[in-house]
Amino acid sequence: MVQGQASVPVLYTFDGLENLTSSLANFVRKAQSDAIEHRGVFTIALSGGSLPNNLKPLVGLDGIQWDKWQVFFADERIVPLDHPESNYHACASAFLDHVPIKREQIHTINTALFTEATRTDPTGEPADKDAAENEAQEIADDYEQQLVSIFAQGDAARYPTFDLILLGMGPDGHTCSLFPGHPLLSESSSWIAPVEDSPKPPSRRITFTFPVLNHAFRCAFVCAGESKQDMLSTILDRPEEGLPCSRVRPASPGLVFWFADHAAAGKVVYPKTEFKWIEHEDLSAAEDAVALERKKNKEEMDAVVNQK
Repeated sequence: MVQGQASVPVLYTFDGLENLTSSLANFVRKAQSDAIEHRGVFTIALSGGSLPNNLKPLVGLDGIQWDKWQVFFADERIVPLDHPESNYHACASAFLDHVPIKREQIHTINTALFTEATRTDPTGEPADKDAAENEAQEIADDYEQQLVSIFAQGDAARYPTFDLILLGMGPDGHTCSLFPGHPLLSESSSWIAPVEDSPKPPSRRITFTFPVLNHAFRCAFVCAGESKQDMLSTILDRPEEGLPCSRVRPASPGLVFWFADHAAAGKVVYPKTEFKWIEHEDLSAAEDAVALERKKNKEEMDAVVNQK
């Protein structure tokens, strides 16, 4: 994907969570169909928090080609895969265990790299800091190699290009495990980075970096509830404050979308866009938001050229 100017967010708002989640499922299906049509595979990254439950409408949805999916996690806690804090566990419980996808298509952290201390007390404070740091780096490096195995083709770019990355918004404006004021906000080379000092427990994690997020074809945030109002307004109306969510701006032709209910968007001044529902039988003929944005960008560039 040739990288261009950073995209501007597209904000969709919905009158309730049910309408939001069904529209999100429709959006995921469209992104999947576009990817399979052009590349024969659908690469998607998931997050934790409330997102897994918001993806339940994918279960049983017509037109999902589960055999074409390659699933990653935008961040993960350094805990066993069956641990309540595991993002994989949350996604598996909510929907992945209930759809016909093969386990080898779901890329998780390598728990064989865990130290005995992590196996014994995964969320405790490590007694041996050096060993814990080495462990976290090995887990991050291994996960990066899993990305390499899927994305590093002969004509691959410097960073992986996900078809879709689904994200959440933390109460402090963090996303993935990228927190306000953290040095990782400036990371520019690694795809996957270890986190030893997350302000939100558990403290030890791995995370996608901004170069990965901002090379995606689509990133989509999902947030709901009145408690999200102030932070969503800050992120969309005052991006100059530089909160992590505001920094997710994929380079053109990539786009960033926000799926929010009316409660979460109650204080947002940023302009809203009407979500266009796409029926399954219309998928191949539909012109999605990415295509529309490409067309708009070309028309603007042509207008500038013609003025010269």
